[in-house]
Amino acid sequence: MSQWLLNVRLETGEQLHEDGSIQTTTDLFHIEINAAGQIAQMTPADAAFQPENAKDMQGQLALPAFKEMHNHLDKTYLSLPWKACRTVSGLEERLHYESLELSALADNCEQRASAMIEKILGFGSNHIRTHVNIDPYIGLKNLEGVLAALNKYKDYVTADVIAFPQHGLLRDDVPSLLREALRNGATMLGGLDPGGIDRDIEKSLQTTMDIAQEFNVDVDFHLHDNGHLGYYTIDKWLDLVEENGFTRKTDFSHSFSLGDVTVPEQIAMAKRLKEHNVAIMSTVPFNLGRNIPPIDLLTEHGVNVHFGCDGFYDSWSPYGSGDILQKACTFADVTRKITERELRQSLCYITNGVTPLNNEGQMQWPKAGDEASFVFVTSSCSAEAVARPPKKRTLMNKGKFFN
Repeated sequence: MSQWLLNVRLETGEQLHEDGSIQTTTDLFHIEINAAGQIAQMTPADAAFQPENAKDMQGQLALPAFKEMHNHLDKTYLSLPWKACRTVSGLEERLHYESLELSALADNCEQRASAMIEKILGFGSNHIRTHVNIDPYIGLKNLEGVLAALNKYKDYVTADVIAFPQHGLLRDDVPSLLREALRNGATMLGGLDPGGIDRDIEKSLQTTMDIAQEFNVDVDFHLHDNGHLGYYTIDKWLDLVEENGFTRKTDFSHSFSLGDVTVPEQIAMAKRLKEHNVAIMSTVPFNLGRNIPPIDLLTEHGVNVHFGCDGFYDSWSPYGSGDILQKACTFADVTRKITERELRQSLCYITNGVTPLNNEGQMQWPKAGDEASFVFVTSSCSAEAVARPPKKRTLMNKGKFFN
């Protein structure tokens, strides 16, 4: 049975004023959604049209549903009593302290992951890419908890579940554990700092390649290593992709090293990333002591960049909310995106590239046949939503409202 959404505000174009400023234009539409969760048709709003099985959206703006593309559902302390973090001297010490609490937290992983999923859904994301610890301390316990939590919300969210060697790939029986995880529900393979953590870039990358090809899965590397160490790691992986004829997709999360090297080196790497369809997953961690990838440069060279909130409220940080729209706002603010076009195009980093208007200001979303997945807000346009994220949002996933 189909349903109707009445009086939905959609962006339809833009108006150029004499002073050179641009204003996004919008109009109200009625949208029919079929039983398969797709848009059947869209018609200009008509007050006289009162179909059965209809919900009046009262002029709320529809945005494409958001995508949370870097997260750790298994790590959060959400639903547990307050707990701040310990001071550490570096990444390895942070990993050590995390390892001490893994077993204690594993038993309530489903509960904690569920609390995090609800936060993420409430902020408007209908897809989560989550890395899940697979290590000698807990084996596959976190994977089991995360999969159970995701299954409870399967009507509202899809997920990439990454088997992630958080405490190093080249130790104990981690490679065999990763293989077991991929046989038991994990959909992607992760990697972590082949230089800084595994201390053997070539062996770590080759082991990752062997497992990825064995299971025919995509790969997402956490790459914190700075400067030319991280740059070399990316370059070496792309060499392996070519040498092994690797046809699955690769993504690099964080990739701080791309912000440390010269502009010519950034451009050279951007061209290689584009050639191999490699995306960069950034958590936009703007602070005074960290360079991040050159997101604008990568975008200009055709490299796909996606944002994620990372883990939040866990042994790594007491901060974070799961609000991916706030990440887009932070990026736009720090990089001085202040015009209508700049702001609304910044939405692409949290929607898998989908924006209501194209670069020329022409309407391109939504249309008949599209998945009926929206975030409804009271903002006047997507530029305003990015610059001033509204607190109240309503998610619809494939025709089903969350809450």
